[in-house]
Formats: sequence, structure tokens, C-alpha cells
Amino acid sequence: MRRSCLIIRFTGAMAAALLAAASARAETSSWAGRNDGPAEPAPAAKKKAEPKAAPKIIKTVPGTPTVLPTLAPPVAPSSATAPVAPAPPPAQDGQAGPKAAANPAPEATPASPDSSASEYSKTPALGEDAAYEAFDQGKYLTALQLAVKAAELGDPQAHTLAGRIYAEGYGTSKNAGLAAQWYARGAELGDPEAMFALGVMLAEGQGVVKDRDAAGQMFEAAAIRKHALANYNLALLFLKGEGKPENPHRAFLHMRFAAEAGVAVAQYDLGTLYATGTGVEPNAFEAARWVGKAAVAGHAEAQIDYAVMLFQGRGVPPDPKEGARLFRLAAERGLSVAQNRLARCLAHGAGVEMNAVEAAKWHLIAKAGGLGDESLDKIVAKLSKADRARAEKAAADWRDRSLIGIE
Repeated sequence: MRRSCLIIRFTGAMAAALLAAASARAETSSWAGRNDGPAEPAPAAKKKAEPKAAPKIIKTVPGTPTVLPTLAPPVAPSSATAPVAPAPPPAQDGQAGPKAAANPAPEATPASPDSSASEYSKTPALGEDAAYEAFDQGKYLTALQLAVKAAELGDPQAHTLAGRIYAEGYGTSKNAGLAAQWYARGAELGDPEAMFALGVMLAEGQGVVKDRDAAGQMFEAAAIRKHALANYNLALLFLKGEGKPENPHRAFLHMRFAAEAGVAVAQYDLGTLYATGTGVEPNAFEAARWVGKAAVAGHAEAQIDYAVMLFQGRGVPPDPKEGARLFRLAAERGLSVAQNRLARCLAHGAGVEMNAVEAAKWHLIAKAGGLGDESLDKIVAKLSKADRARAEKAAADWRDRSLIGIE
């Protein structure tokens, strides 16, 4: 069965604090846990002949302590930050549930313990998989029924798809507890997507008791199988010393793996690690290279930082014109810092043609977003009444367009 795309946010940017540590508890017992009724099947009971390579996950029931076995040591891959926001699901054909796209996830080929470079396989094409075809068409209840049938035959990815349907409420009410049970069974059967999804739920306390140590074990198990976002979250745990011992070098390695796999937020954070010398020797050129990759990929904060690097010539040849362009891109995304920087560029003709009215527009937008600037206040004060009115109207028009999502 084709792997489902489980892109789930664990935490924000690397600079933000990780979620508060939780008491080490979870649950153990049968799969018939928090089921709202017969229409919501729980995973089938575990078969006696389990694949030896699959990590053993104790099944959960609210209120009992969690006991998870020690997993094999992780790869030396790299990655460090929180997963990316979920992609919108497939278009719906009369089925209830949010819209989102099911994108293929990376193949779970085991990585060698000493690998630190990027080999990031992509999932094979859809083929004749009926459950995923139904899911892609927005026929979520049909997809669930087909996934349950495939799960009864021991298909790991079928468990993961069922877990996703319950986790996101596609065609049915959301049921985090039941989703966690399906993910746990898929993880037992060796699916890295299920391991990752269960790790997110354990890290955030969704459907299970929050348990950062258990989350770390799940991320590690998926990271060994080259799951990019699991590597990213695992790097965060090693950076913070929550769920894993604080280890900046391990964080750097996992971050690099995710960055090389194309995760933009990991590329940005890897650049930050190089810039600050966290887990690696400081290197301005590598910092600029990775922050630049994230900026090209559309990461707004990276666009701001890379623009500053371009203006300063830090780790990259100076290019004020490109720097001003990146400030504008991030400003259009609604970042007050970028709006303020763009206003300054326009006010002084740095990398862009001087334009006091346009500078005033972006200053007013940034100020409305909570970022004031006395030097720009003085420039606005010197405008004629007509020019100030033009700037105020342009700022109001931009805010109106941004509210309804018009570029």
C-alpha cells in the first residue's frame, strides 16, 4: 500500500522554545481504546509473528504508565526543527472533512548508523492502491473501509492511513485517541510515517499522555529509516535536551540530514547552526549557503536573514538589489520586520529606487503590525498632505488585500 503523507507540525522555528516537558506516562493494553462507536474500527490485534526489525510499541490506554523499549541507535543524519505545516488534503467529492493533498512520503530504507549525508528516496507512484485512490478523490469513508481491510492483512501503511483519517477528521469526526492506536500499530509493523505521527502525538499529548521521552524514541526509530521530518524533530530534542540528552553535535547531524532532504525550515535552522557555531565550527559561507537555500524555497524568515547577509556581504558577495527584493517578498508575506526593512530601503534608495511615498506605505503597515521606527516617522512627517494620504491609502489597500488573500 502506498505511504500516506503525514506532514505534522511539532513545534515552531528553532529559536522558539520546545513544548513544556511532560510527565513520563502513557498507556498499555488492548487496541479497543477510545472508540466512539462501531463505525470507528480499532486496529486489529497484534499477530504473533511480528517483523523483528519493527520497534515494539506498547499499546496505550489512558492513565497507565508507558514502558517503551530502547530502540537501536539512530543514524548520524541531520535535521533540526519542527515539521512543516500539513499540506491541504485532496479535493472532496461530497465527503465531509478538511481539504488537503495526500503527497507521497519518503521511502523508509534503513540508513547506516554513520551516514550523515543525504539520500532521500521518494515514494513510488500511486499504482493500483484502491484505498489511496479513494483518499485522493476525497472519498474518505471508502478509503477508511479499504484501509481497514488492508490492515487486517497486516499492511503497515494501511494502519497509517486509517490513523491519518481519524487524526484529521476526514469524512468522520476527529478521534485523536483512536488515531494514536492506529499509528502505534503501524509503527509496530515498521512504517516510519506511523512512527513519526505517533511521535508527534506523544510530544504534544494528542490522544495519548504527553511523553517527550517516548516521542524521542519514535522520532529516532523513524529517523533511522531516513524520515526527514523525524530527523528534524529529533534534532530539536537534542538541542533542547528534552526527550534526548542535550547534544548539539547530534542535533547538527540530524538537522543536516533534513536540510539535505529539502526541508526548508531545516535548511534555515542549519544555516543558523553554522552561523552560531552550534554543534559545528562556525562557518559564514555555509551559513549563507543554507539560509539562501531556505530563502529560495520561500521560507520568509530565511528571506529576511539572507537579505541582511546580502547587504552586509556576510558569507556571500554583496548584492543590495537582491537583498531588497527578498525584503519585499517577506514583507508581502506579512512579516513586520521585513516591512520595516523594505521601508528603509525605499527611504534611502538602498538596492531599490528611492520612493518616499512607498517607504511611508510600508512603514505604516509595519507600524500597524506593532513595529515602530522613529527615523521613518520623521520621513513620513515631511511628506506633503497629498503624499501622506496616498501612502495611507496604499497601506490600507494592502491590508485589505492581505485579509482576503489577494497578492
